[in-house]
Amino acid sequence: MKTRTLGILAVLLLFGCSKDNAVTTEEPNTTVDYTQQMAPTNSTYSLTQAISDNGQLMTIAFSGMAFMTGDTGSDSFFPPGKVADFFGFQYMRDIDEAGYGHNTLFLTRAANNMLAILSTDQKAKLVALAKEQASIYSKFAYNRFPLMKAFRRNLEGNIPTGSTGLSAEMVVKYCSNLYAIDANLSYNRALMMGGIVQTLTAEQKAKLAVMQFNNFNTWPDVAEDADLKKNLTNSEFVAVMTYASELFSWYKGGLNADIYFCPERHGTYFGGFYLKDYPAMNNPNYFIPLDRTGQGGNDFLNTLTAEQKSLISGIITEQKASLLEVAQIRETVSKELRKAMNGQMVDKTLVYQKIQRYGELDGWMSGLYAIRFAAVYKTLTADQKAKLTIIRDLNIYPTGAYCFATPVAMPALPNIDYMFGIGTIPSDAANYDAPVGFSSN
Repeated sequence: MKTRTLGILAVLLLFGCSKDNAVTTEEPNTTVDYTQQMAPTNSTYSLTQAISDNGQLMTIAFSGMAFMTGDTGSDSFFPPGKVADFFGFQYMRDIDEAGYGHNTLFLTRAANNMLAILSTDQKAKLVALAKEQASIYSKFAYNRFPLMKAFRRNLEGNIPTGSTGLSAEMVVKYCSNLYAIDANLSYNRALMMGGIVQTLTAEQKAKLAVMQFNNFNTWPDVAEDADLKKNLTNSEFVAVMTYASELFSWYKGGLNADIYFCPERHGTYFGGFYLKDYPAMNNPNYFIPLDRTGQGGNDFLNTLTAEQKSLISGIITEQKASLLEVAQIRETVSKELRKAMNGQMVDKTLVYQKIQRYGELDGWMSGLYAIRFAAVYKTLTADQKAKLTIIRDLNIYPTGAYCFATPVAMPALPNIDYMFGIGTIPSDAANYDAPVGFSSN
């Protein structure tokens, strides 16, 4: 039986990626260490590793296990840093030489240092954008729910009369609209941060020069800006801290850092983040285990029959072209946004078009995952389900849901039968206004 509790209030967490490896075609019911198959000779985090068969399979398998043992509340837990993530922070975290990249202190210390270095006028720019974008963040979080609900309904067989199941076409259209919000956040963040970079003084640059991009131990332990915090809502403060940490990674990093993404960047609607990161919530100085995704995915695959495994492993080849296009889009967008650092004009139309195409690709991959997870779930035996519960190793489920990483009541949702091909997609799909009370304030 599930034990349920309201999730602990936590916002500024560290959500890591794992260096996970690939699949082989072993006989059914044979225990295989999939994380050791086809292991890359160079273990350094890179875009090549992120889109590798190895990294993708373990991530998708872990998501499948989390989804099949979870619920909508778990699915809704989502790190704020996975939105508008073209500013190098993910890469800075993953290559940290001090080993703190996956520690809960990492983002906070980067942000606190940046805020200590910035002038009052420069910090005011962060605050102004946070006040503007806090509600947009909440809107993005809320508009993930119709997708999550559709995916879970498809898993449970709760589909509308006249439908044969989830409509991949509708999911793609919905995600394209959803990523228009991401484009808004990304574009305006780049303009604001680029403006600050242009005004950095020689003294500020000298202080930043001492702090290494890839070494947490070179960052002073700076106190939180209490005066700044007390004048902001929770949502606004989270946004300011996000901007400050990304301003540091963007300034200190480079184009390759901006383009990089971890294997779990896409298909984020299946509860994997909650499963892995719940122990870190309100747990200072906690290190998220780097092998959690790989081990969980490995154990999941070993629970499946050969036919069931093939439904999961087959995703890898089918999504490869989409992942390659994602990498190309991230390069184009990252190059364009970096122009803001030099006072150049950023092509807004290009940024929006490319990020919405990004959404289409993410939607196609996410829909594929949801369809395959449902196909496997329908064939699981009672014994397999019991084993997956053990592999999950977390019997705490939220009583409500999450607006990113902050507990909220489960929100009311619009009719989503169109996600199953019944009726037409509404013009405001993925642009629904969040209901009153749905926010991380």
